Amino acid sequence: GEGHSVPPHQVNYRANLRRLVDLGVKRVLAINAVGGITPACGPRVIAVPDQIIDYTWGRISTICEEPGTPVLHVDFGEPYTPSLRAAVLRAAASAGVEVLDGGCYGATQGPRLETRAEIARMRRDGCDLVGMTGMPEAGLAREMELDYACLALVANWAAGCGVEALGAPAP
Repeated sequence: GEGHSVPPHQVNYRANLRRLVDLGVKRVLAINAVGGITPACGPRVIAVPDQIIDYTWGRISTICEEPGTPVLHVDFGEPYTPSLRAAVLRAAASAGVEVLDGGCYGATQGPRLETRAEIARMRRDGCDLVGMTGMPEAGLAREMELDYACLALVANWAAGCGVEALGAPAP
């Protein structure tokens, strides 16, 4: 939000995407600032992830909540639209911008940052990146039949992954 005043767990992802649909938008490229977990995903890397694991809770994560709304069972095996991912990768290559093709985004609740133990678990789970805004947006976009991809900008190392802790020397 304006002035960074809305924490990630209070963003109205559903309303934001609904407004885009109402405007006729068909494709959404989400820009997410994330932390890097694996060596290939260090600070200043730009990644186009192909998978996501949702560690969030309590967020409105479906458009199927209102009484009388049809229940949708959407295929989420490929959470990011392959054709839109490919278009982003082609555009980056055409512009001479180096991007990492693939990776798994771990979406956490926020607004606090993760503990070293949480990041270690995420690494074991296969996450390469960690952020707070990737879900439920990706799932909602699928329910709303929007093409959706993520451009993940690695701002820093996740807890315990880099030489220094965020804002202070490592212990």
